[in-house]
Amino acid sequence: MTTMKLALIRSACGSLRAHPARPGSRIGGLSRGCVPVGVSNGRLILRTASASSSSGTNTKATFQFEKRFRDGEAFEYDMSVGEVVETTKGAMFALQKRNPTIQPSLAVLQIGDDENVLEINKKMARKIGINVTQIRLPKQCTEDQVIEELLKLNDDQRVHGVYLHLPPAFLTSRVLNTLKPEKDVEGISDVNVGRLIRGDFSRGFVPPVANAVLDMLVKDDGPVEGKNVLLVGGKRPLQLILQCLIEKSGMATLRSNRNRNHLQRQVMQADAVVMLDSGNMDIPSTWLRPRAEIIYCAPTQETDDDAIGSSSKFPLGYLIAAHRTQNVVRSCSRWLQDQHYRPWRLHPLKLQPLTPVPSDLEISRAQVAKPVDQLATEIGLLPEELESYGRNKAKVRLSLLDRLHSQPDGKYVLVAGITPTPLGEGKSTVTVGLVQALSAHLKLNSFACLRQPSQGPTFGVKGGAAGGGYAQVIPMEEFNLHLTGDIHAITAANNLVAAAIDARILHEATQSDKALFKRLVPSVNGVRKFSPIQISRLRRLGINKTDPESLTSQEISNFVRLDLDPKKITWQRVVDTNDRFLRKITIGQASTEKGQIRETGFDIAVASEIMAILALADSLEDMKNRLARMVVGTSHSGLPVTAEDLGVSGALAVLMKDAIKPTLMQTLEGTPVFVHAGPFANIAHGNSSVLADKLALKLVGRDGFVVTEAGFGADIGMEKFFNIKCRASGLRPNVVVLVATVRALKMHGGGPHVSAGSPLPREYIDENLSLVAGGCQSNLKKQIQIAQQFGVPVVVALNVFKTDTQAEIDLVCQIARECGAFDALPCNHWAQGGRGSVALAQAVKQAASKPSNFQFLYHSEMPIVEKIRTIAQRVYGADDIDLSLEAQTKIDYYNQQGYGSLPICMAKTHLSLSHMPDKKGAPTGFVLPIRDVRASVGAGFIYPLVGTMSTMPGLPTRPCFYDIDLDPATEEITGLF
Repeated sequence: MTTMKLALIRSACGSLRAHPARPGSRIGGLSRGCVPVGVSNGRLILRTASASSSSGTNTKATFQFEKRFRDGEAFEYDMSVGEVVETTKGAMFALQKRNPTIQPSLAVLQIGDDENVLEINKKMARKIGINVTQIRLPKQCTEDQVIEELLKLNDDQRVHGVYLHLPPAFLTSRVLNTLKPEKDVEGISDVNVGRLIRGDFSRGFVPPVANAVLDMLVKDDGPVEGKNVLLVGGKRPLQLILQCLIEKSGMATLRSNRNRNHLQRQVMQADAVVMLDSGNMDIPSTWLRPRAEIIYCAPTQETDDDAIGSSSKFPLGYLIAAHRTQNVVRSCSRWLQDQHYRPWRLHPLKLQPLTPVPSDLEISRAQVAKPVDQLATEIGLLPEELESYGRNKAKVRLSLLDRLHSQPDGKYVLVAGITPTPLGEGKSTVTVGLVQALSAHLKLNSFACLRQPSQGPTFGVKGGAAGGGYAQVIPMEEFNLHLTGDIHAITAANNLVAAAIDARILHEATQSDKALFKRLVPSVNGVRKFSPIQISRLRRLGINKTDPESLTSQEISNFVRLDLDPKKITWQRVVDTNDRFLRKITIGQASTEKGQIRETGFDIAVASEIMAILALADSLEDMKNRLARMVVGTSHSGLPVTAEDLGVSGALAVLMKDAIKPTLMQTLEGTPVFVHAGPFANIAHGNSSVLADKLALKLVGRDGFVVTEAGFGADIGMEKFFNIKCRASGLRPNVVVLVATVRALKMHGGGPHVSAGSPLPREYIDENLSLVAGGCQSNLKKQIQIAQQFGVPVVVALNVFKTDTQAEIDLVCQIARECGAFDALPCNHWAQGGRGSVALAQAVKQAASKPSNFQFLYHSEMPIVEKIRTIAQRVYGADDIDLSLEAQTKIDYYNQQGYGSLPICMAKTHLSLSHMPDKKGAPTGFVLPIRDVRASVGAGFIYPLVGTMSTMPGLPTRPCFYDIDLDPATEEITGLF
């Protein structure tokens, strides 16, 4: 694109803002012995031609400014330029006063070697204090290369404005609309042109050329109201923009006719003529009305340097550059404003609950979800913070935490539950119903943070975890199947570690130290070089060398030999399917494995330590460090062997780099949900991710609510949430919502056995106040007391089923309050959506306003045995613990290795407060057996095993997959739930 040179010619004595169009033409009003010599504070400084010295101004002249440039110094702009510069400097000063480190930047993308435009913009940029960079493409480049550079500039947060200095052939719609509108300081993209024509000046940019023309028209001495401006030539977008600007200023516009006779009549009617693309056409002075003016926008390749210092020609390209820099500063200011917290503009979706309540899948499919980018905009996310996975879900980038680091957190609410039946009591449903009530009905910002369900339960017995009825996450089939692939990433990473373990054992068993070293540190072009991860291993071995040739034989042996004991490998492979026949397997039976046979097994993918790490990490760097610390086994000499020792931790971080970003979805009522991580609630801590909670707490704002869910009962999920997750994150909860059902309370009050897939006994269908009271006074009371030990108020949410009677509901709420709950409310969200949980939402809001006295159950420096005993006695109600010899040996080993300060993650049954699944209510008088103790060093906890704990579920006789099918014609899923 060529530079546009502007010139203004008056037919008679004009203002001091007159611009000569070509050498030799007269400057209006200055031919009477006045010569321009400089600029001060945006004003032109003149002297008379008869002045005896050029060292001062003519004191007889009636100009109020006397300061000027040194003799012979080239002045670079006239009064209009000066005013723009001074205004922009003021904006720049205000910008940097608030943000001292910010430096607005303009990128000039050009084709060819022309440096003139760059120099003009650099000179103007220096006056303002902005940066200018140049991206120069060869003349033979293609449109795709231009677009490739534009995409880079779009993503570069250091660039606030882009000037496309390209030949007209490259200014295609595809190129123009690739550039982000917020960086289009030339105002030439379709979005910006449309904004200006519509009259929306708040987000777009006025093209610098148009601004300069407007300066000349509006800043003239005479009135502008009713002034007729004739636009001649030019491309339609610029014509339309100028017409809008001119008419907005109170002037009228005329469109030119290229017919010379007709054009003459139009010129004679005009007060000003703007030649947008004059070509060879000229306007004779005889056509002009008295005091009429002509503004030429003629293409030129000159930098105007030949005009600097001339008394007959002003350097007019600088006016355009001045407005361009002004747009860059404005763009930077808008960008900074966008970095601030954005108030929500959430538009809830309407629900029309049906009776009877249809299936979960039918309800989900009947609601039309908002596009995820629309939801993101409503809750204050920036476009660059979103990575869409189709229409309904998106990853959210962790850069959000940096942008909103100073934003106060909202209220933090944990949803836990009483000890459940095998059917589950609806914690996820309560979580979704609560946030629907908070956001859609009480108009309070709220976020649900849920775990991602495993494929195992989805196709096994339990089904999905998207909630249910009119309180669920949609689309529920996407929620429950694959989502954005996080579990698959964990599976790949976990199994890469397993493959690395067995490969290393094989190679160490079949090669000498020298051969191992040559292969681990190969010669490339005759040079051996350690990789960074190998240097880290050398440092841990106490070898401070970087030259492979300098290692001694002993150092080489120590470096290449992990010496893993096959009997003490703790790492297993994983798969996200319930498969009981993989619980124990034998590997290494092929002849190529050279006799390296050993027993191992598979866990379900969500039981992988990598899943626990994903849930507890608070940054990509933290996750990488945790992955490196994972202990996969022990050497024959008793030393722990880590993933970093295997050299695999960097590759694991690569596989997990996208999985660390939470996934944004929505509820049936269009309120936001983060779905992220799903660690096993038995051997891990069973909570969604720290990062999801942290991101949500920033987004909801000071008065908003983040509702996150813990797995299983309060004795497992809630205790681990407090002692492990809150310890790792530094976050402190405000309220616990304890979910109960009449069904579960009857079971704890002495009701008959409940099993999945079997009809409920009559006691659970008919009213039975005695069983309800028994369950409340035992299990519900104990779970409330557990929460109170942490100093957090408890609100009991009774998840109402259609078989519950009003007397049973009232009794539960009454006893819950008597047992110390802040409040207790029935919830009907399953049948009514958020409207059915408004009372619960109001109680949560009220409880969150009370001072919290959160405290951990134990100090991290307490001995491992005492931490286990504290949990057993104060949470489960045990009299004491009984450590097996193996458990005590492991504890001694972990203390020796420096793991003693890690928190405890008890692995026990979720079906009872004790270790005995059949013991319901609140058992007492028992000793808790600890048969083994293991460590997830990367995740950062010790997990004692209470009884036998399966980490690989099996399929039942009739799994859920019998009912799941796909219609090939419509691609609709049927029978999911």
